[in-house]
Amino acid sequence: MLSVNLTGTFNCIQAAIPDMLAGTWGRIVTISSSSAQSGARKMAHYVASKGGVIGLTKALALEFAPNGITVNTIPPGFIDTPMARRAESAGDLPDLDQVAQRTPVRRAGTADDIAAACVFLCSDDAGYITGQALNVNGGWYL
Repeated sequence: MLSVNLTGTFNCIQAAIPDMLAGTWGRIVTISSSSAQSGARKMAHYVASKGGVIGLTKALALEFAPNGITVNTIPPGFIDTPMARRAESAGDLPDLDQVAQRTPVRRAGTADDIAAACVFLCSDDAGYITGQALNVNGGWYL
């Protein structure tokens, strides 16, 4: 879990930074998790890995801001994905439609919701935003 979620994120960023430094511009958006902000039972390994991504994001934002590079994270909340549906079918998650109805916006998030936030953070319009967690979670974690 740590190798994929935290070390993998670190390695990808490390590979991209030299080109961004050379161009004096860059946008990095990591994907963390709302679970890293709130905790989750029986998921300490996942919460720790995604919490590490949040810390990595903040540290890199401070380090590379003077070079025109912003670094932000998106911690998604409840997103309806094929993986979530498989976990629901296996009994590892509760009924996803019922969870969606308890979400303040009364629906599950989608991959498009996350993609839209990422597009914004990668745009010139987000040039003054760095080191932030853009919570895309339908109001679960405020």
